[in-house]
Amino acid sequence: MGPCRGALHPLSLLVQAAALAVALAQGTLPAFLPCELQRHGLVNCDWLFLKSVPHFSAAAPRGNVTSLSLYSNRIHHLHDSDFVHLSSLRRLNLKWNCPPASLSPMHFPCHMTIEPHTFLAVPTLEELNLSYNSITTVPALPSSLVSLSLSRTNILVLDPANLAGLHSLRFLFLDGNCYYKNPCPQALQVAPGALLGLGNLTHLSLKYNNLTAVPRGLPPSLEYLLLSYNHIITLAPEDLANLTALRVLDVGGNCRRCDHARNPCMECPKGFPHLHPDTFSHLSHLEGLVLKDSSLYNLNPRWFHALGNLMVLDLSENFLYDCITKTTAFQGLTQLRRLNLSFNYHKKVSFAHLHLAPSFGSLLSLQQLDMHGIFFRSLSKTTLRSLVHLPMLQSLHLQMNFINQAQLSIFGAFPGLRYVDLSDNRISGAMELAAATGEVDGGERVRLPSGDLALGPPGTPSSEGFMPGCKTLNFTLDLSRNNLVTIQPEMFARLSRLQCLLLSRNSISQAVNGSQFMPLTSLQVLDLSHNKLDLYHGRSFTELPRLEALDLSYNSQPFSMQGVGHNLSFVAQLPALRYLSLAHNDIHSRVSQQLCSASLRALDFSGNALSRMWAEGDLYLRFFRGLRSLVRLDLSQNRLHTLLPRTLDNLPKSLRLLRLRDNYLAFFNWSSLVLLPRLEALDLAGNQLKALSNGSLPNGTQLQRLDLSSNSISFVASSFFALATRLRELNLSANALKTVEPSWFGSLAGTLKVLDVTGNPLHCACGAAFVDFLLEVQAAVPGLPGHVKCGSPGQLQGRSIFAQDLRLCLDEALSWDCFGLSLLTVALGLAVPMLHHLCGWDLWYCFHLCLAWLPRRGRRQGADALPYDAFVVFDKAQSAVADWVYNELRVRLEERRGRRALRLCLEERDWLPGKTLFENLWASVYSSRKMLFVLAHTDRVSGLLRASFLLAQQRLLEDRKDVVVLVILRPDAHRSRYVRLRQRLCRQSVLLWPHQPSGQRSFWAQLGTALTRDNQHFYNQNFCRGPTTAE
Repeated sequence: MGPCRGALHPLSLLVQAAALAVALAQGTLPAFLPCELQRHGLVNCDWLFLKSVPHFSAAAPRGNVTSLSLYSNRIHHLHDSDFVHLSSLRRLNLKWNCPPASLSPMHFPCHMTIEPHTFLAVPTLEELNLSYNSITTVPALPSSLVSLSLSRTNILVLDPANLAGLHSLRFLFLDGNCYYKNPCPQALQVAPGALLGLGNLTHLSLKYNNLTAVPRGLPPSLEYLLLSYNHIITLAPEDLANLTALRVLDVGGNCRRCDHARNPCMECPKGFPHLHPDTFSHLSHLEGLVLKDSSLYNLNPRWFHALGNLMVLDLSENFLYDCITKTTAFQGLTQLRRLNLSFNYHKKVSFAHLHLAPSFGSLLSLQQLDMHGIFFRSLSKTTLRSLVHLPMLQSLHLQMNFINQAQLSIFGAFPGLRYVDLSDNRISGAMELAAATGEVDGGERVRLPSGDLALGPPGTPSSEGFMPGCKTLNFTLDLSRNNLVTIQPEMFARLSRLQCLLLSRNSISQAVNGSQFMPLTSLQVLDLSHNKLDLYHGRSFTELPRLEALDLSYNSQPFSMQGVGHNLSFVAQLPALRYLSLAHNDIHSRVSQQLCSASLRALDFSGNALSRMWAEGDLYLRFFRGLRSLVRLDLSQNRLHTLLPRTLDNLPKSLRLLRLRDNYLAFFNWSSLVLLPRLEALDLAGNQLKALSNGSLPNGTQLQRLDLSSNSISFVASSFFALATRLRELNLSANALKTVEPSWFGSLAGTLKVLDVTGNPLHCACGAAFVDFLLEVQAAVPGLPGHVKCGSPGQLQGRSIFAQDLRLCLDEALSWDCFGLSLLTVALGLAVPMLHHLCGWDLWYCFHLCLAWLPRRGRRQGADALPYDAFVVFDKAQSAVADWVYNELRVRLEERRGRRALRLCLEERDWLPGKTLFENLWASVYSSRKMLFVLAHTDRVSGLLRASFLLAQQRLLEDRKDVVVLVILRPDAHRSRYVRLRQRLCRQSVLLWPHQPSGQRSFWAQLGTALTRDNQHFYNQNFCRGPTTAE
């Protein structure tokens, strides 16, 4: 670079060629940069902000690419040659590259251009996704296409020419091209017979398109037809007559119930929808029918007469609250497996009880019934009498019904029931005897307040990864998010086969003593998280002999009560217990000194205060030692600052997984890992480790997974990981590493399956060694092409480490140093002789002038100590001058300059009474840095003005300081010879008051400069040098 760069000689070319060969031999760059090659021939280019389709190197195995994903980039133009080189491409995802303005997060206008042969050049293409792109017409497509998605685009017209020749097409999605989020001037227009030529089309989705009728001339091969959330309010037999192969039909949301809508909604016209009794009479193969959100008040039995194969029926969000108590429409649906009746409530009404119609008993194949959001307050035997003898019923959803009295024992009569959801109700305890008859409140209805009645999000597991789920168990009852305060055994009568009970997020505050769950002899999983349980008795939960998993997390209130003890000895009396969660209870004192169990395998103790417990000497040192079979232990978020070897030594020797996430550990004694001989996984993420330098992982450790992410690690000692020969997964992401050295790993590097270094500020200097190393182990580095980024230098910050080949680039720092040195040498070589020849005497003079300036600086500081900046002298007899001084000059210089205000000496204000006029005048002249003479004219000066001027001249002779500044208020007045001479010699010390207001701002700035700087700086150097200071 610069002067260092010279002509390339043959020898230098040979050197560069040799360097290139060596670099390429050390490791091969990822083949599909900037994208990532994944399994099954998928090249992932998502979220890379690409502006064009990447053209991969010819050396890359482009013939093996079967899928290319370009999701969420910025590609606005597709060329004919973009995909020609991908000869085996079958799936192409171009979703969300140029979204319509209304769907764009910033509402930026965009238009995607697709050249005519872009996709025709890929004859193997089977799946194409162009959703969320601003295109107005269907592009030319290859005949091999099987699946096409054009949803959320601006395509509003479909005619036979658009899709001609697509004989293999089976899936067509055209959703959301005309709705409130993607507004349009007109509804989607599907010309009659436009899709008739697609003889193999089986799936067609036209949701959210403002359609008012079923398109005519649909291909008879259709098996799935989705028309929901349009404006089709009338259905007749001829609309679906030729679709005899149809298996799934979705016409929900066409005539909506707006009081339950979660998005903009148009009320269904009165008297609609119109569904002809024989609408579905030709659909004998129909297996799924969706009529949700259709404002239905009744069910016509004739709708379902021909639907003998119907398996799924969705009738949610209608007005069927009365119909389901007396309908006969379900009598012929013997194959129905799933029925959804949720949110068929009466607006602002809660029913006292509900009795399902007898026709529900005909649903012999029913497996799942969803009845949440119907709003009835009592659940009794009569409520579900019609369902008792259904042999296949497995799942029953009754959540969010405002049920406050529930006879739970009724579920014992259902032979195949596996899951009952009663969450989000108001159940507070066992149902009273009077309520058990089913005649609660005499059928009275209670009005409810209006508001959003949508179902809230389900709760997430409180101990993710530690507590088992209930999906594989035979019978689960969910009573979470109710109003339970106490647990009584009568609640669970006849539920002895219950295996999983969920009671989280209630208000249970009793002290459990071993009697609350006595009927539940088969219970295996019990969730009591987010309550207020008091663990005082030593026999808690001992009535559950088969209990395997117990979740007591987020019961912190009792543990936060000062002076109250807590007994955890019940753990030793649960012979089958394998999973226990005591997480987020803020346990810190007055608990059992040791946990004991021969069966427990996983314990979640996160979110407590072990730091305080272990600070109490040896009191809780052996807290976990009695868990002889413990395999997994979570100690995250326990505010740990240190972890001593003796602490690790008292953990169970059987441990295989230890989590210490999100503590405050700044130091870890790695050699102490030998105290846990079976440990296979260690999680130290989210701590405060700065370096891995104190020793290394010990020899012989069984560690296989080590997570050190989200620390502040900036240094790793050589061979730190080398002795951990079984290590396979290492997470170093989100640290402060500037390099990744092969010396850290030794021979271990080749056996690593996962090495995560994303989120580190790697220093991408020329010849960086970590590039070659990461290329050697690139199969183990997740996100290497696009997510391993540089942190420095500045021009590469935030870019991929492969933004340029760091193995071959010039050393930029050396180049700049070379350029700067050569430039300085040339400049000095030219400038020094020239300056000596042309300006030698002047430089000598300036040097001595600077030396002479130094002592005057001290005297200036002494002058600055004077009490006044200026003594204002004027003729008081002239009222106009006096008024200008007091109301203009004083205000401007003393009050409006803020911190730069000047101190003025005025005769009538600052002169001391009792002194003679001459004494005050003398003190004012010699106590001020400058003398400001304000004159209306200069030809006649007498009295005080004359005396002041003479003293100023005397000060000039004695101190060699010119302190005179003249302000002339009438620039047109006759000027004396002195004034004219002073204007010639020291112009800035003579100021004229401007007549125009526009010039006054400049006048005040000049006056401020004249009063604060020495007049010596203002003298014209062509005539004189001003007064010189005596040595």
